[in-house]
Amino acid sequence: MSALIDTPAPAPVRSNEIVSLQAHILQQQSRYPEASGQFSWILSALAISAKMIASHVRRARLDDVLGTVGNQNVQGEQQQKLDVIANDILLRTLGGREGVAIVASEENEEPVILRTDDAAERKYCVLFDPLDGSSNLDVCGAVGTIFSILRKDRRSARPQDSLLQRGAEQVAAGYVLYGSSTVFVLTIGMGVDMFVLDPSYGAFMRVAQGVRIPNVNKCYSVNEGNRLSFPEGYQKYLSWAQEHGYSSRYAGAMVADVHRILLQGGVFMYPPTRKAPKGKLRLMYEANPMAMIVEQAGGKALSAPGERILDVRPTDIHQRVPVIIGSSEEVEHVAAHL
Repeated sequence: MSALIDTPAPAPVRSNEIVSLQAHILQQQSRYPEASGQFSWILSALAISAKMIASHVRRARLDDVLGTVGNQNVQGEQQQKLDVIANDILLRTLGGREGVAIVASEENEEPVILRTDDAAERKYCVLFDPLDGSSNLDVCGAVGTIFSILRKDRRSARPQDSLLQRGAEQVAAGYVLYGSSTVFVLTIGMGVDMFVLDPSYGAFMRVAQGVRIPNVNKCYSVNEGNRLSFPEGYQKYLSWAQEHGYSSRYAGAMVADVHRILLQGGVFMYPPTRKAPKGKLRLMYEANPMAMIVEQAGGKALSAPGERILDVRPTDIHQRVPVIIGSSEEVEHVAAHL
């Protein structure tokens, strides 16, 4: 068996300090004497939202909030009951933060304009997928929340146009994984840090700083049920990978798959298909924030060979793109076949 499979990935750097997410945010803020604290309050709102959503996820069966609500979202997908609950929690929590000018959700057709006064200190836009992989809920599978933070662009003719910035302009991105534990992964452009919710204290505790994704791991993550409708290059890659001893792992939730790859290495793909010729994943709510996290951890994120996800210029807040994301060498293996 290959040494790449036998050798475990290096563990993320873990400090002996006991540091909560709140304390971590304040530590980061102290590096910027000019900071007003608005950005920190936004991260705090996201942490509070994550704890509330985690509670609902744990009690979903008991509270009878599994299944669909009978409506479709703007993406044409059936909304799960917890999609609606998670979306409402994030909208209400972020709406109470003075530093948030605009919020946009994968579940809503239009962004919500909260504050338009540009005379005050520059504010932020927060975009999110409230419950990624929500179809996993009925079978007790992992789900997650993904978020992206941008500075409001005062030059935009309309407030909502502030959202149409390249992923490279993000000031922060992260995700929350609701699984066997609740994990909060965050980057503010200075590496990737990881926190785990301690239910005894009701706080996210820092468990790793400077997370680095392994360069190589013979593992890929893709919905192979769509293989026959993938472009020829992706099919060639899959044949090559299987001939070279790669294993396949696919959880059905981008957060769960990317989290595993962040820690163990490998590559996650969502190619174009005949049904979704531009890809299925949303640039602003999923691809950009995950690309920022993976690049900050030393990996790569492409929408096509030579096309960095973070350089894609958005034309619509619900724009879709193909995604190839993960360990640098594994992403290059995919790109070489396209």
